[in-house]
Formats: sequence, structure tokens, C-alpha cells
Amino acid sequence: MTLPAELIALFTRDLTRLTQQIAEFPTDEALWQTLPGVTNSAGNLALHLEGNLREYVGRQIGGISYTRQRPLEFSTKGLTRAELAARIENVRDTVIPALATADMEAVFPENVLGEPLSVRHFTLHLYGHLNYHLGQINYLRRIVAG
Repeated sequence: MTLPAELIALFTRDLTRLTQQIAEFPTDEALWQTLPGVTNSAGNLALHLEGNLREYVGRQIGGISYTRQRPLEFSTKGLTRAELAARIENVRDTVIPALATADMEAVFPENVLGEPLSVRHFTLHLYGHLNYHLGQINYLRRIVAG
């Protein structure tokens, strides 16, 4: 299996896990709760992952039209679990496949982390970023659900 195919499989698996986490929140409102010492709700973290992947995989690697509005990822509230899950499923099904044709050894188009990186390196960074926030969402769900 090629690296792009392996990455697609991993992103697909974990974005599916993200939609499962969203669905397991006890209410739509619980998705937007924050707790003492926690800045972002699970809903906002999911929106952040959506924007991150649409920007860096969809637009910059896949050429899919998108205008990121990062502040809205953290200020939007009130989507239902079904609406948010559908947005993540759309990323999984329409954005992640753009990795299939990526030149993994090319220099990533934007210097995001302060130094030029290959598409391979930055895509691995994006996968770690997804899992970091997926773990946060899992813990928030467990705490909010009691």
C-alpha cells in the first residue's frame, strides 16, 4: 500500500471515530459545553478539525475551493450533533481522498510551522493534530456525559 493510501485509511478511520464521538454526546447542547479550565467545547474542536483539514488537505493539497474562517471555528455554537457529524463526514468523503494524488515529496505550499516541510511531513503533522483533538473530544464527552 502506498503512503497516500495508508494516510487516507487512517484519516478515514479517525474521522469516522470523530463522528461516533459526536453522536455519543448525550444532547446537542452538551456538545457546546465547556468546563472550568477548558477553553474549547467539543463542538468547537470538531469545527476546528474541519477547517484545518479543508484548508490544508482540501485546498492546499487537493485544489478544492475553500476560504477558511478560523475564528468561526472557535466562536460558532449551536449546531446539532447530526449537523456537525455530517460536516465531518463530508470532509472524510470529499476532502481526504485528495491525498491520493498528492506528491508526498513536494514542498508543502505554505510555511505553516516556521520551516519548509514536505507534503508527507506536514500531512503526518495533520494526522497527529486530528488525533490530539480527537482525544480531547473523547475526554470532554466522558466528563459531560457523567
